Amino acid sequence: MTFGSIGVIERGWSRREFAAFLACACAGSGCDFAPTFRPDLVWGVHGIQPGRLHKPRVAAFDVDDNLYIADLTDRVQVFDRDGKYLRGWRTPDFNVDGPSGLTVDRLGRVLVADTHFYRVLVYSRTGELLFQIGDGVQDTTPGRFGYPTDVVLDRDGNFYVSEYGENDRIQVFSPEGEWLRQWGGHGYASGEFLRPRALAIDDNDQIYVADSCNHRIQVFDVSGALLRTWGSLGSGPGELRYPYDVAIGPDQCVYVCEYANNRVQKFSLDGKSLGMRGRAGRGPGEFNYPWALAIDRSGSVSLIDSDNHRVQRFRM
Repeated sequence: MTFGSIGVIERGWSRREFAAFLACACAGSGCDFAPTFRPDLVWGVHGIQPGRLHKPRVAAFDVDDNLYIADLTDRVQVFDRDGKYLRGWRTPDFNVDGPSGLTVDRLGRVLVADTHFYRVLVYSRTGELLFQIGDGVQDTTPGRFGYPTDVVLDRDGNFYVSEYGENDRIQVFSPEGEWLRQWGGHGYASGEFLRPRALAIDDNDQIYVADSCNHRIQVFDVSGALLRTWGSLGSGPGELRYPYDVAIGPDQCVYVCEYANNRVQKFSLDGKSLGMRGRAGRGPGEFNYPWALAIDRSGSVSLIDSDNHRVQRFRM
């Protein structure tokens, strides 16, 4: 039996799908049979002191390519693109799980999904708390949160907040933080969510949701109408296993961080798989349950390699 036929039988793929998989692997994608790829840069030291990382969970670049990272110590730290520590601050309260969403919006504000305190915190880039959305009370009432996971801003300045718990929904707030509308609900059907973990928004105000426990990406317009969806549980090209973060690069491609597949997968805006990087491990080009990614102006991916307490930078 040939190597190709083994792969087809074990994974249940067609020969054409498996050929595409092998082509991806030979390009250094980090698929099962691929050698580990070599990242451009690996940085990070485990610890709780300023400039060190303790299970980093979320990250975002600002317009100057400074990287903001939140970890389990309930702090936001700012580094330059190459990992030099610049500054940092702590969120108002401490919880051992930390924030699970972070965005730098087009106004230069740092938006933090303060998950276990049921609110969104809006900071200046230097750490001044400007205001918050939600009163810190866990509730299913519109305008309050279960566990908020991420937040993005549309062209009109409205906030879109994903959350899980009893709610599993997207809520929308005005630029002043007033509740406007919501959509979603707990479930498996199209337009429903099981732990929506992260959001991204494109130039057309289309909202990409990493529907993590449904192992898919769902795309909506600003009213909540479902536009398209892709992904299913698995480790092959186009398949996903717990997508924990989603971002849109300057190349107008969608990058998805897969927590349980220990990889990043790149897609076209309509969901066609364009390649993969990473596999489980602790060496360069290997990941240990990554939670997030951020893309700089050059198009390089900085992968938040959470359980390795580090950042790896590479291109796809």
